[in-house]
Amino acid sequence: MQNISKYAPQFFPIKNPTRKWAAKTRVENAPVWCSVDLRDGNQALMIPMDLDEKLEFFKLLVDIGFKEIEVGFPAASETEYAFLRALIERRMIPDDVTVQVLTQSREHIIRKTFAALEGCKNAIVHLYNSTSLAQREQVFRKSKEAIKKIAVDGAVLFDKISKEMGVNYRYEYSPESFTGTEPEFALEVCNAVLDVWKPTPDRKVIINLPVTVELSSPHIYADQIEYMCDNLKYRDSIVVSLHPHNDRGCAVADCELGLLAGADRVEGTLFGNGERTGNADIVTLALNMYSQGVDPKLDFSNMPRIADLYERVTRMPVYERQPYAGKLVFAAFSGSHQDAIAKGMKWREEKKRDIWTVPYLPIDPRDVGREYETDVIRINSQSGKGGIGYLLEKSFGYILPAKMREDVGYTIKNISDRKHKELSPAEVLDAFTKNYININTRIKMLDYHFVRKPEIIVTLTVEIDGKVQDLKATGNGRLDAVSNALKQNLGVVFSGLTYEEHALTTGSSSQAITYVSITLKDGSIVWGAGIHDDIIASSVNALFSAINRALEKHMDLYE
Repeated sequence: MQNISKYAPQFFPIKNPTRKWAAKTRVENAPVWCSVDLRDGNQALMIPMDLDEKLEFFKLLVDIGFKEIEVGFPAASETEYAFLRALIERRMIPDDVTVQVLTQSREHIIRKTFAALEGCKNAIVHLYNSTSLAQREQVFRKSKEAIKKIAVDGAVLFDKISKEMGVNYRYEYSPESFTGTEPEFALEVCNAVLDVWKPTPDRKVIINLPVTVELSSPHIYADQIEYMCDNLKYRDSIVVSLHPHNDRGCAVADCELGLLAGADRVEGTLFGNGERTGNADIVTLALNMYSQGVDPKLDFSNMPRIADLYERVTRMPVYERQPYAGKLVFAAFSGSHQDAIAKGMKWREEKKRDIWTVPYLPIDPRDVGREYETDVIRINSQSGKGGIGYLLEKSFGYILPAKMREDVGYTIKNISDRKHKELSPAEVLDAFTKNYININTRIKMLDYHFVRKPEIIVTLTVEIDGKVQDLKATGNGRLDAVSNALKQNLGVVFSGLTYEEHALTTGSSSQAITYVSITLKDGSIVWGAGIHDDIIASSVNALFSAINRALEKHMDLYE
């Protein structure tokens, strides 16, 4: 970086900040949320939404639970004017929802804005003008007094036109580029506007303090908000609102610290869409609160639906790693992460815990419409035995023995590595089935018959290289007898026979699965699995699977 000397801080820190906000540990209550997707977000799109798309998005915002929704700048755009009129004339605005419209401090624009609201039951009319040092000097080339006069004149016009039209809408004022404005001057302008409007507890005014451009770390913004909250007139009759943009990537932090500093309201967008680097992401803000046990008063329980609609009407993707909403934010590919998540899920079930503490997952994915089996445990070459075992158990009912999980894990990982791709749950099941279950290739089991006298005697019919043979032996149990028949008649050598079994399904059509391991002469352990309606048959199938797998791997199985 060669031009560092051209940059210097452009913000105005509070002198001797009180920082009462720094002693707080979390936002305790949901703020008033105002979506600005349909204005601030829409004007930032390469292809702005058409009328039908805006109406659909408005319905989505209402479904999520927004009670205040900024719908545009009706005096500046025929599309936005038509949108507002459609909402009013089609009676699409619920009684408990307030629409917000934006206007500059110019009489003909203010009059057109009020006219566009005709017939609207609940509305906020939002006045703004820029107050920053940079804008005063470079854009308007006006003094502080001239800039304040613009704000005051606009406030006076609001009252005048409201009385002429017989309406009683709520008012909002924003000193645009607040973060680049001297705090004392921002306070002076806001108080001057408030003196015109004279808010009351029954008819509060919104003072919106935007981070039009992020110029500092979030703690500086918190100091500025706390200063304003402590010094604004009519504090019990105003709503202090935040509107951070994301130039430094700190819009969410700006909001959270601003709320700790005394703000009451947040303007933002879904997924942070907006001019330049975007606005504060209300999805992240709300679910951050949710993760701390605070009800955000917004419903994101069907995140896939919300993200799909958003992507369709804005033509913008939701980034895969977008907090809470991205398709990969709950996904664990790493073996150690998968193992910890699987064990955490099991521990939670065993302990019957209500509080969510699963490692690596800040909230339960199902609370936002995601599934453990397809969204959390994702299988590729980086996965581990814990995750693969968890997926097979939760998705398909296979409860693998602990030591078998490692063997299956390596098999699945190698397949993913060779294919150089993630494996879907169906592909994992297919790989497990083809590599472990009912393998009947080199030594085919055709039939068996048991007699107890008093030991178990087995007659085992097998096919080897196209030749059918009957093998006989005795054993302490059925599987031991089958094992001895193979060893004594075919010369195969193995020891350490272990098996576990469980039912796969319930009811009259239930099936059993058995997992068998054998230890070869060199100490290698080979696993196989068998499935059958009969538990004995599943055990025999599992043993043959293990033996055939050893033969297919050209392992030393014979004397």
